[in-house]
Amino acid sequence: MTAVQGTAVDIPTEDGTADAYLAHPADGQPRPGVLLYMDAFGLRPQLRSMADRLAGAGYTVLVPNVFYRHGRAPVVELPEFIDPGARPEIFERIGPIMQSLTPELAMRDADAYLRQLAGSPATADGPVALTGYCMGARLALLTAGTYPERVAAAAGFHGGRLATDAPDSPHLVAGRVTAELYFGHADQDPSLPAEQIERLEDALTTAGVRHTCEVYSGAHHGYTQADTSAYDREGDERHWAALLDLLKRTF
Repeated sequence: MTAVQGTAVDIPTEDGTADAYLAHPADGQPRPGVLLYMDAFGLRPQLRSMADRLAGAGYTVLVPNVFYRHGRAPVVELPEFIDPGARPEIFERIGPIMQSLTPELAMRDADAYLRQLAGSPATADGPVALTGYCMGARLALLTAGTYPERVAAAAGFHGGRLATDAPDSPHLVAGRVTAELYFGHADQDPSLPAEQIERLEDALTTAGVRHTCEVYSGAHHGYTQADTSAYDREGDERHWAALLDLLKRTF
């Protein structure tokens, strides 16, 4: 692991300014770019720590606050540790914000995030990779299908509602994806039942997308997030191994 530099940055978008966190090796050399999509709890110390770990492995990592239309992070105040008792009140506030981020708005923002990452002096030329968590896994898949020429690889972990019956379900972009994809599903995740896992797998296979879909046994939705009660150390380390392996193959 190399020394890491992390800074707050502002990203101009069509609808305002998104605050974000940028982490990269401190040696000043341009590195492959990774856009990290947050979970519903948002840009906070846990995600900055994850970005720093990725940066320490040799990447330039951008973590935008995708809820920026509702304020700078933290958009919703959070406890240091999110236990089951805190979740109902938190999601009562976060739920409407999540609902307001339509796929159309999210992909308009994605263009700005990708431009910001590609334009950073810390980022090497060429397509970037994506990784997303919970709702961020949906955004990663949608971005890979919306901007295929700018995305070389994408990963999603404990993603929910990836392959629904809705006309804007993320799996419907499979035919436009050219990146290699990896998904690490939680098997204790009501937001991604077995039929959606199968539907996603079928869509990716039919479209000829290079992909790996794995189900992490015993893992719950949010298993990578160490500041929550859903955290699972074994699942988290498996996630890191899979993500870094994907990035090594990509770059």
